[in-house]
Amino acid sequence: MTEQLIAQQNCHFTWLDITNPEAGELQAVAAQYDLPDALVRDCLEPTHLPKFEATNGLNFVILRVYATPRTTEADTIQEVTTKIAVFYTADYLITVHRRAHPVLNELKNVALAPGQECTTPAEVSIHLARYALNSFVQPALALTKELDDYEAEIFLKKEVPNALQGLYFLKRKASVARQLLMLTRDILTMLRRQTAAGTADAMLMQDTQDLQTKVETLYQQLDGAATNLMNLYLSLSSQRTNEAMRVLTVFSAFFLPLTFIAGIYGMNFNYMPELTWKWGYPGVMVSMVVIAAAIYVWFKRKNWI
Repeated sequence: MTEQLIAQQNCHFTWLDITNPEAGELQAVAAQYDLPDALVRDCLEPTHLPKFEATNGLNFVILRVYATPRTTEADTIQEVTTKIAVFYTADYLITVHRRAHPVLNELKNVALAPGQECTTPAEVSIHLARYALNSFVQPALALTKELDDYEAEIFLKKEVPNALQGLYFLKRKASVARQLLMLTRDILTMLRRQTAAGTADAMLMQDTQDLQTKVETLYQQLDGAATNLMNLYLSLSSQRTNEAMRVLTVFSAFFLPLTFIAGIYGMNFNYMPELTWKWGYPGVMVSMVVIAAAIYVWFKRKNWI
């Protein structure tokens, strides 16, 4: 669906907003505004990464906006984000996206508000980049809370079902977001070069770059913390396994010599001198107790029990 948000007579440029376009609809707009075929193909590709490209006075921007995943196991670019493509020159602005974004109507209302200085396509692009960055903030805080919950469970509970799987998907989300934010940083760098110093756009651009640094740092910390917690979980699991093996080894050490003695006297030979001794049975039992006590004392001195 193609909608004209701003007409040229109102703000000196035309703003076309295209929602969930079909290939033919977008091709018609491309022919009208002489958009390069390569950029149109990039615009239609659902998994395209953020990019900025300038050619013959036309600027093309792809932004990724965080979208609430349908499942907790969603961890790919297409599953956790949605795309906004922007074509703009001094005379027109074209935004292409598949999902509805209320920020577009908000920007239109600000641009057309009475008494307000008219906006420009470049300024709208900066606002859209800021909107894309802000969309990553709340998910980062939610993932941080989820990571804290995992950390508390791992340290306070002996068994945490599916903790490793949950941490893996959390780390994947953080890693994907971090990669996208790194690419968005390059977009902001290119937009900064087109912004005149000392203008309102320059101040907005600086605030947007500060926001990008903040959000990227959040996901960088999340990625590192998730990795460390996964390694810690594996270490604790190995430690618990070692504790169980140590207990089994201690029991084995106690019963191995006793089993050896019982095996000796369980052999069916006719001529075994101890079998006819009056004190043979009590002597063997006492020997077993003494051996077990000696093993216990030795383990105690070694601090193994």
